Amino acid sequence: MNAAMLLSALLSAPGGEGSGFDIGRMMAIIFAAIFVNNFVLSRFLGICPFIGVSKQLDSAIGMGAAVIFVLAMAALGTWVVYYLLLVPMGLGYLSTIAFILIIAALVQLVEMILLKYSPGLYRALGIYLPLITTNCAVLGVSVLNIGERYSLGESVVHAIAAGIGFTLALILMAGLRQKIEMTDIPPSLEGKPIAFIIAGTMSIAFLGFAGMGV
Repeated sequence: MNAAMLLSALLSAPGGEGSGFDIGRMMAIIFAAIFVNNFVLSRFLGICPFIGVSKQLDSAIGMGAAVIFVLAMAALGTWVVYYLLLVPMGLGYLSTIAFILIIAALVQLVEMILLKYSPGLYRALGIYLPLITTNCAVLGVSVLNIGERYSLGESVVHAIAAGIGFTLALILMAGLRQKIEMTDIPPSLEGKPIAFIIAGTMSIAFLGFAGMGV
């Protein structure tokens, strides 16, 4: 198999579905992952870091960048492991365990990079950085890529778009929470209660994209 045939096979959906790169389908996947099926505000995955890291804009951007990197690499790694290793060996039922191991290894890599090159951001993210390993949004994207029978290219694009959607929600939440801190609110709503009210309002706003049929 030459390079052109290999590239075509990777860009085609498993099982022979599809015939290669389709820009229209890619744009639909991107738009849906960011807005219509936002993993935080529509699928309600990754709520823990969404609430915990959205207090400051800088840490929100840093967490978003880390999640995008982990999602993209996890989509690549899990697709290859599933279709080139687990499926041929009849071990598809081990996919969840394999996916978690891949994600954990990637998170460790991100931790080492941040600790070496950005210790301030590493301290700001705190416990939420290693918790990316158990972030259900990261695992959910990998599982969804397999369930939707995306090709390798579509899986990576979907993962990056999902990460951008996660980062968008995180940045919007951080901006709103910083504004709220400068206003007078009842003591009973300070902290997490007002954060959940804001998150619910944002989720309702994102429901406006659901009728676009993407």
